[in-house]
Amino acid sequence: SRLHKMTAPDIRTSPFKNLSPFRRSKKKKKRRAFGCDEFMMCERGTTFGYNNLVVDMRSLYWMKQEGFPVVFDATHAVQKPGGLGGTTGGDSELAPVLASAAMATGSIDGVFMEVHKDPSKALSDGPNQIPLHLLEGVLKRLQSIHQAVQS
Repeated sequence: SRLHKMTAPDIRTSPFKNLSPFRRSKKKKKRRAFGCDEFMMCERGTTFGYNNLVVDMRSLYWMKQEGFPVVFDATHAVQKPGGLGGTTGGDSELAPVLASAAMATGSIDGVFMEVHKDPSKALSDGPNQIPLHLLEGVLKRLQSIHQAVQS
């Protein structure tokens, strides 16, 4: 399975910068110019307004066309910046849904997910974390989708 731990640095952007996959290729060229050939590109959504991030699944395909590993950041993609008033909220129940959609594109090499035994007690990003007891099922579903897309 291609679902594995990746240790290369990644190119990800703040969701507030609205950096398209095409503009990220400039960052790729800069890294290569300085001898960094091992890195991955990370999609985590972009600001849409009304305290939501939105992921354009087409960006996964376009980033993959650049020839580098692509990672989907499922839990940051469901953040709601300022959604709880003074702090960031999130839709943790949608993280597995978006991870599945990203895997179904056939363009990603990994999924980043924040997991916690009790997300309500997490020091940060609790509202978008996946509860630990759900992780095995999420991973099995992602592996099934990965195998179907690769066949």
